[in-house]
Amino acid sequence: MWDIGWLLQRITWIDVLDIFLVATLFYWFFYALKGTRAVPLVRGITALLISLAILTRFIQLRAFSWIIAQLLPALLIAVPVLFQPELRRALEKLGRGKLLFMPQVDVEQAQKTIGAVIEATTYMAERNVGALIVFERQTGLQEFVESGIYVDAEVSSELLTTIFDHHTILHDGAIIIRQNRLLAAACVMPLTAAFLADRELGLRHRAAIGITEETDAVAVVVSEERGAISLTHNGRIIREIDTKRLDSILRAFLIPKPASDSGILQWIRRHKLIFKRERGL
Repeated sequence: MWDIGWLLQRITWIDVLDIFLVATLFYWFFYALKGTRAVPLVRGITALLISLAILTRFIQLRAFSWIIAQLLPALLIAVPVLFQPELRRALEKLGRGKLLFMPQVDVEQAQKTIGAVIEATTYMAERNVGALIVFERQTGLQEFVESGIYVDAEVSSELLTTIFDHHTILHDGAIIIRQNRLLAAACVMPLTAAFLADRELGLRHRAAIGITEETDAVAVVVSEERGAISLTHNGRIIREIDTKRLDSILRAFLIPKPASDSGILQWIRRHKLIFKRERGL
């Protein structure tokens, strides 16, 4: 106890600031990696570093320690290369001011946009019209916007079905929706390099998976051959979903939960409902 008191007496406001900055740096780093494919890679690197520390510091293996010391500079160069997408995403968040503070979302307009997308995808699925709709979230998609035709229009089912009609010039490619505005059409998306066991997945599905591998975007795909609706996020695909499930997933991704809807309030509401059921109300 005396050692702790002695330590607290020696801590100055500069030390507190130093600790805060280090904690913020680690928080920023792990927040940028949250929900990405780099999480298993971080675990592997952490396990490797712990093993190396044990072998070099405690067991005192001189030859092995020398080899590790020579490889460390290469490792410092390899880490930014391995985490390039995640570091890029984190810097984009920092530049847009979205790392610690989430942007305000117009819930009413978001619901209207989702409704228009649901109506359009249902119409196109019934008529086997292919479509690729990409929702921009925190990671900017400006480089992909510039590959297409700038539109900047209000999202409507009529506009969506018109763009993806085979007789229009803009039907080939993806449309990008940013902040409930149809920003651009005929955009070129990166194709996934992952092996897809299902050979029925065409270029639209590969593009939908590819854009969600590199960014945190959400993409909706309508298959031209089968008329099935799919959704991709974080490099994963949910195939042949109905409009009800698509609506719920899009709302979960694009409409944040209100601040008043906290865990305590959810607990109170749930127990109120249970209480009413028990009393037969």
